[in-house]
Amino acid sequence: MKAAVLHKTDEPLPALTIEEVTVDKPTAREVLIRTVATGVCHSDLHYLQGKSMMAMPSVLGHEGAGIVEAVGSDVAYVKPGDRVITCVSAFCGHCAQCLNGKPHRCTGRAELMRKPGEGARLTWQGQSLGQHAGTSTFAEQMLVHENAVVKVDEDIPLDRAALVGCGVTTGVGAVLNTAKI
Repeated sequence: MKAAVLHKTDEPLPALTIEEVTVDKPTAREVLIRTVATGVCHSDLHYLQGKSMMAMPSVLGHEGAGIVEAVGSDVAYVKPGDRVITCVSAFCGHCAQCLNGKPHRCTGRAELMRKPGEGARLTWQGQSLGQHAGTSTFAEQMLVHENAVVKVDEDIPLDRAALVGCGVTTGVGAVLNTAKI
């Protein structure tokens, strides 16, 4: 599949190039999604400018929407053909914060990534690629943990739904939690 891979930052322009990337098959709790739409968030710009650091090479993007293509053996929430969005607020579901109704404060997010020895979700020329926010939406496909997806109704346009995963939730959080409106 094709993906926009960030190789280096701000020298004088970031080295973001379209590459042929390999996406692995889903493990037990992973979902493979065909990307239909992605947003471009200001945090993506921070990475491109080198203002935020991440392992490189990496595939950026975390506001995505698409169609489920395959699911791992333990996934029950979604099935192939479902329309979904990806969310940066993925949660483990069993840490103290999650069990107390505060999954946005999850302390177990590391569990949502693959463990050493399980292989990388994305590779390019034989090397592992970093996966921005566990989603990497700047690609034709996304391979994510099942807790990073939310089903959306058939009548919601995916190009608009993609923005819910970060832009809309950030805006709503600012209005409700910071401005207290």
